[in-house]
Amino acid sequence: MTATPDLGTRSPQLASPDLLRSVFRRHAAGVAVITARGDAGPVGFTATSLTSVSAEPPLLSFGISLGASSWPAISETEHIGVHLLGDHQQELAATFARSGADRFGSPTAWSEGPEGVPVLDDVLAWLVCRIVGRVPAGDHRIVLAEVVLGDPSGPGSPLLYHQGRFNGLRD
Repeated sequence: MTATPDLGTRSPQLASPDLLRSVFRRHAAGVAVITARGDAGPVGFTATSLTSVSAEPPLLSFGISLGASSWPAISETEHIGVHLLGDHQQELAATFARSGADRFGSPTAWSEGPEGVPVLDDVLAWLVCRIVGRVPAGDHRIVLAEVVLGDPSGPGSPLLYHQGRFNGLRD
């Protein structure tokens, strides 16, 4: 028989989108920016759902909403860029998270990288990946991508997202 947890004065909530968002606000996550070349120019978005999936072959995954402005490009492209942001890049993370922002305009520094993927400057690390799958998951897609090449040698410490804010890592 399973023991019932002592909830004290707390009362559990039924499953809902608000419950899930509230719980995951308490989960600190690394911050990444995913980029791709779209028909009308580069696209990108901030992601906290980046996950290492496999070392052999090197695979990663991330989630993207079907309503995201970047989804049409991500749904059709073969290659994406994955950028791990440093704690000095809070404004860059906010720019790529903000709806309607000119994400690739000044002051964003970037260049066209391998496979035509937009590569952001001064990040902790970046990868160019080939998309190998797009898995339906509610109102999102889980994108699986195989690493093609990258650079893990950028400056700084990781940027984290917690309680609705971007923060640096503290000891």
